[in-house]
Amino acid sequence: MSEKGRNYKFSQILKPVLGMLVAVIINLLANKIAVSTGLPLYLDSIGTLLAAAMGGYLPGILVGYVTNVVTMVNNMENVYYASIGALIAVACTFFAKKGFFNKLWKSILTVPCFAVIGGIGGSILTYLMYGFGVGEGISAPFTRRLLEQGVFDVFTAQLTSDFVIDLVDKAICVFVLYSALKIIPDKIKKSFSLTGWQQRPFTKEEIGMSKRSVNRRFSLETKITCIVAFIMLLIAFVTTTICYLLYHSFAMDRYYESVRSTAELVAATVKPEADRIEEFMEMSEDDPEYIAMEDRLDSIRTYATDVKYIYVYKIDYEGCHVVFDLDTEDTAGSSPGEVIPFDISFRGYMADLLSGNRIDPIITDETYGWLLTAYEPVFNSKGKCVCYAAADISVTDIRINEISFVTKAVALFAGFFILILAICMWLARYHLVYPINAMSIAAEEFTFKSKDERTDSLIRLNGMAIKTGDEIEHLYDTMRTTMAETVEQMEHIKEKGDQISKMQNGLITVLADMVESRDKNTGDHVKKTSDYTRLLLKAMKKKGIYSEILTDQYIDDVSNSAALHDIGKIKVPDAILNKNGRLDDGEYDQMKSHTTVGSGIIGKAISLVSDMGYLKEARNLAKYHHEKWDGSGYPSGLKGEEIPLSARVMAVADVFDALVSKRSYKPPFSFEEAVNIIREGSGSHFDPVIVEAFLDNLGAVKEISEKHAENLFDLD
Repeated sequence: MSEKGRNYKFSQILKPVLGMLVAVIINLLANKIAVSTGLPLYLDSIGTLLAAAMGGYLPGILVGYVTNVVTMVNNMENVYYASIGALIAVACTFFAKKGFFNKLWKSILTVPCFAVIGGIGGSILTYLMYGFGVGEGISAPFTRRLLEQGVFDVFTAQLTSDFVIDLVDKAICVFVLYSALKIIPDKIKKSFSLTGWQQRPFTKEEIGMSKRSVNRRFSLETKITCIVAFIMLLIAFVTTTICYLLYHSFAMDRYYESVRSTAELVAATVKPEADRIEEFMEMSEDDPEYIAMEDRLDSIRTYATDVKYIYVYKIDYEGCHVVFDLDTEDTAGSSPGEVIPFDISFRGYMADLLSGNRIDPIITDETYGWLLTAYEPVFNSKGKCVCYAAADISVTDIRINEISFVTKAVALFAGFFILILAICMWLARYHLVYPINAMSIAAEEFTFKSKDERTDSLIRLNGMAIKTGDEIEHLYDTMRTTMAETVEQMEHIKEKGDQISKMQNGLITVLADMVESRDKNTGDHVKKTSDYTRLLLKAMKKKGIYSEILTDQYIDDVSNSAALHDIGKIKVPDAILNKNGRLDDGEYDQMKSHTTVGSGIIGKAISLVSDMGYLKEARNLAKYHHEKWDGSGYPSGLKGEEIPLSARVMAVADVFDALVSKRSYKPPFSFEEAVNIIREGSGSHFDPVIVEAFLDNLGAVKEISEKHAENLFDLD
């Protein structure tokens, strides 16, 4: 690669990277200003919006993602919100491409969308990770005011508060974005665009052409994006599932151990007083000894943060007799001596419990909720089980922790997923889609009409300058070589075609001259009729007559083969062909046979070639040029449009030339007299449409007549 090319590719990356770095700094500084001034706002999306609006999807996503990663230094939790920043960048890019930031009122319309992503999306993410509580965050004061109204619950109040605050936050960010876009020069805006051209950069028109897909359901870029997205989602699903299962297994093992060890610790605390269990059951809750024991048990719960309930029961056939039952924030403990019926879940363990056996922790969902419970027997000095120390962990809390774990995993992946997908789309666009579309556009615009156009097409193809360094570049080089060789071969074929065409026309002229050399009365008749025929055919095409037939190729075929219309005269005896005077009936019949004889001669020629080409019309001309519109002609008595168009045109040209030419049996008619005879034959001898074209072009007809003026004769 040349030094210039390396510098260009380096500049493609350096300028956007510097621009994105500035955008990240803007996010961080704006947020710091909001925090330091006590504003209940974030203002950490300004740089993201700027990068997305000026650079597109990838720069915007990178800025939004990196901003959250950088702020992890102060708060690890920020990384979970990287997906929110990435989604805001995606939305901003979409709005920018649709022109929303060209006008202030349209810019304002984007604010609710950003607020939904940042406010509601962030609020729900927070709820799934931590649950809703009125903490000390930016939205806390507003949330408390809403709760004081008594209309909202905590969830709705927090969601509403986050949305309203984010609505104001994003309104400020969008206004700053709109103002910046009006001030920043276009040159600087373009520097944010992260490109990776592996070829000559597309113009806007070419980018538009590359996006048009007439003959395909899905573009290559869409397919690649879908494949990458599917694979990443599949990997994410499998990975998240495995992580969840591992987390669940680990968490349950930990919770089982926690609840068991807590129950054991409670049992160890109660054991010194095991001989006095009956006394504690009869004590008042205000008794100093009772309170002292409860305090010791409560200190255990202080360290066992997972444990929700701690209690001590004496179990017999009547039920569970309360010895100690610690109060919780939302539930008061049972009084000493109170009998609590067995939950259904414990009936299978009654024999062990009554026998003082240790049982494994069990999960129940009965009177006191969804709980993981551990029972530890307490033995007195005689070795008799006098009670059970128990601890409960809320399974609901376990599930909440699992949901929080999965949410965090999904949040981490979502931001990473959006970033990787954007990078893959960017790489696919510049390394696959644009190079392939460049070749497609060059192929579609390649034209073979003329030598200059073929040369220009090659120049355009070579100008694409695709340098991907892989199979795409190899395909491009092969395509260039093939096209160049094709153009060269076409030039060679055209030269040969021109030579063949000249040879073909020369052979026609030779055959016509053979007839002329035998028929002393024919002269330039074949040349003049060819000119008249071409004139009439072009005149009708210009007027749109018989447009489905009168193509340029058809006109050339008829005009070039017109000289063969009398080829059958080659088999008419000289005595008849050159007789001075009128022919008798027998001689006239022989003369008329030149139509079928000519058709047969050309028919044999047709049988020898695979492409009939002009010979088809040559046969029609030879056989039918003496047919008449009213059906009175020969050899087949065809009428109207049963007569081939080429033969109907030749009929007018043939008769007119015979009229204005001097013959052995008559002097030449004047031009005006011949025209009147043609006019009078319209609808009887001639096709009226062709006669009309003839009469409309009398000036051109006269020029042809005068150009070929000869004192020759024709009995025909």
